[in-house]
Amino acid sequence: MNSFGMKLRYTTFGESHGKAIGCVLDGVPAGLEIDEAYIQSELDRRKPGKSEFETARKEADRVEILSGVFEGKSTGTPIAMVIFNTNQKSKDYSNIKDIFRPGHADFTYFHKYGIRDYRGGGRSSARETAARVAAGAIAKLMLRELGISVISGICEVDGIAAKEYDYEYAKTSIIYALDPKQEETQKAAILDAKNRHDSVGGVSRVVIQGVPVGLGQPLYYKLDGVLADAMMGLNAVKAVEIGDGVLSARSKGSQNNDAIRADGFETNHAGGILGGISNGEDIVLNVYFKPTPSIFQEQHTLTTRNEEVDFSLKGRHDPCVAIRGTVVCEALAALVIADMVLLNMGSKMEGVVKYYNA
Repeated sequence: MNSFGMKLRYTTFGESHGKAIGCVLDGVPAGLEIDEAYIQSELDRRKPGKSEFETARKEADRVEILSGVFEGKSTGTPIAMVIFNTNQKSKDYSNIKDIFRPGHADFTYFHKYGIRDYRGGGRSSARETAARVAAGAIAKLMLRELGISVISGICEVDGIAAKEYDYEYAKTSIIYALDPKQEETQKAAILDAKNRHDSVGGVSRVVIQGVPVGLGQPLYYKLDGVLADAMMGLNAVKAVEIGDGVLSARSKGSQNNDAIRADGFETNHAGGILGGISNGEDIVLNVYFKPTPSIFQEQHTLTTRNEEVDFSLKGRHDPCVAIRGTVVCEALAALVIADMVLLNMGSKMEGVVKYYNA
């Protein structure tokens, strides 16, 4: 599937080394002011080639809006956006035309479809996520109207964990580090792996602020389930935690329960979600990225003819995909919350009556 969401639904298209990538976002209410400069600024945060901590592939990632916007506002019809690829080096992948790269989707895509685009991974490439960021930027513009915001940063690199979370500082950090005191050590770990032709994993911490009580559907479209679904659909993500996550399994009920007082919850171990529905507290997620599988060391693998071979990869790749990945996590979180906002509008009859009798 290439689409996600119910009331606010986005579909992405394109491949890493194709002519372009893009998305169609359907369900945006008419009248939303579309700030194209803001959308571009979000893409600039994710775009490659900004530093030695990222892939050397340089893409302008200039977004063009093709439909759904008139005189600066959404028309209520599908918003289509396109980003043209300008810096492909497909010849870098000629040596893997018939070889499966370990840790990539090459093996599974080939066995599922019987054909694959070997140029940078084709559709399975993280290049596609630029389209999700473009869609997420519009979702953020929607949420801004409701006082809801999404922030994030890198809280762990190669096992080096943040001891404090400074989201304002993360905005200024080249690796989006949340802890200024750990940033240099995290940078050194990334560069050390890069110099050894290896890669490292990392963890993005995402916080959604200003969420009202009541977002999320019971049982089969729970807010935490859909957030996890969106994040797990992101390249290289292997685990998602809501609130205390796995630590919850190591605590007592007396420790894990969030006591309630008249002015709100005393703690937030639940991460802002109870029974799959937002409780008004900040929604907190940790998203775990595996090390970038594109490494430049000799590896054992198979060919499409099932022959065992040793090979060395070429190309341009992120030594830590979590860095740019945290921007995509923000976009996905915004898309999920915006979808849930629209779904929640009809949950009470009084809301329906208020709308039609206004």
